[in-house]
Amino acid sequence: MRPQSPSIPEKDFTYEALKQSLRLDGRNPLELRTPTITFGSELGWVECTFGKTRVIAHVDAKMVKPPLERPFEGTISIHSEISPMASVDYELGRPSEEEVTMTRMLDKVLRRSDAIDKESLCILAGQRVWHLRLTVHCLADAGNMLDCACLAGIVAFRHFRRPEVEVIGDDVIVHAPEERAPVPLAIHHTPFCVTFAFFPDPTTRPVVDPSLLEQRLSAGTMSIALNAQREICVLHKAGGVPTAPDEIVRLLNVAVVIAQDLDKLVEARLREDWAQRKVEVR
Repeated sequence: MRPQSPSIPEKDFTYEALKQSLRLDGRNPLELRTPTITFGSELGWVECTFGKTRVIAHVDAKMVKPPLERPFEGTISIHSEISPMASVDYELGRPSEEEVTMTRMLDKVLRRSDAIDKESLCILAGQRVWHLRLTVHCLADAGNMLDCACLAGIVAFRHFRRPEVEVIGDDVIVHAPEERAPVPLAIHHTPFCVTFAFFPDPTTRPVVDPSLLEQRLSAGTMSIALNAQREICVLHKAGGVPTAPDEIVRLLNVAVVIAQDLDKLVEARLREDWAQRKVEVR
């Protein structure tokens, strides 16, 4: 279903406010909505919110045979789902343009950026490797689902623990969590996605973390995936709005600060959750 266009008075009011660096929710143009991270009872189950945007991510693992061209590497698959629960704009069983774009970006940011060491997922070369499946469910769309989904996905990988495996000859023994403590994934870096929205009037400065109304009124977006070490993983610009190189550098510096703040938040929440869990090994 095609999303309903804002009314003309709503457009004029929002554009005029943005020209004066004012946003309808009271934020500054380069201010992020307060993100929250909630962990479930299972390892690898995470719920993230950006304002009223809510996303759930879940990671599970199973043993599979590796592809012939990469016998020493595990595999990772990413699936996203935007159901009508998120918004009336989405239909069940028909992938929307936003869903396809989000799945591709998540694949670039989380899988193709080598955030997870795939060789550490190898159990028995050429015979058994771990296959990680990340499933992202969008529960509510209040704008900028991509950043929320990316945060939920990388935190789910950080939170997940795979079973301990013992290899004796050609035999593979998978130990239950009650026998041996599960093992965390080997993660090289933690990428975060930061999205900016551009507007038709060139005098209007771009805003970070656009709301649903700002997203619909924007003439284009630019999503930057990077980590706290200032390493850029993906820069994706959608829309035909011309942007000067100096403006892109300025937005990159803003994205670095946001990524560093998100990294501190993720580390703090992971420590809090792990301190509350009791791991009993018989």
